[in-house]
Amino acid sequence: MKHTIIAWMEDKPGVLSRVAGLFRRRNFNIESLTVGHSETPGISRMTFVVDGDDRQIHQVQAQLFKLINVTAIEDVTHEPAVIRELALIKVRATSANRAEIIQLVDIYRANIVDVDVDSLIIQIAGTEERIDSLVKLLQNFGILEMVRTGQVAMVRGSNAKPPIRHNGVS
Repeated sequence: MKHTIIAWMEDKPGVLSRVAGLFRRRNFNIESLTVGHSETPGISRMTFVVDGDDRQIHQVQAQLFKLINVTAIEDVTHEPAVIRELALIKVRATSANRAEIIQLVDIYRANIVDVDVDSLIIQIAGTEERIDSLVKLLQNFGILEMVRTGQVAMVRGSNAKPPIRHNGVS
């Protein structure tokens, strides 16, 4: 089963490498990984998606807590959460098919962010399934290049705060 886990960590050199190393040592494949600043200065927020059963995920969480720079962890797999991804897709566009591509972009509430003589760059944000669906349709026109951010997640509601753990103390 795919699990979406959020980890908050001190924004220091080498922290990402140590977290990735932990997954490598446990033989987990990280399917998606995003890291960025959080609302707290000096704390970064890492969202990753991994495949594993509940026992394996619990072991990974326990190992993550042993890393001194990790301040909090939350598995949002079974929580009511907003989960989104961003993709930029460069697609071949001719005068004959440009209108059809633009119509698909409108249907998916995506945006055209760059126009060239023979290509368009489309930006879409949404669920993994929604992005996969648009990508499948755009393949018919010829995808020249594509980049996806990986998932970011946030638990719904104003009271959804994970327990913060500092210096090994809960």
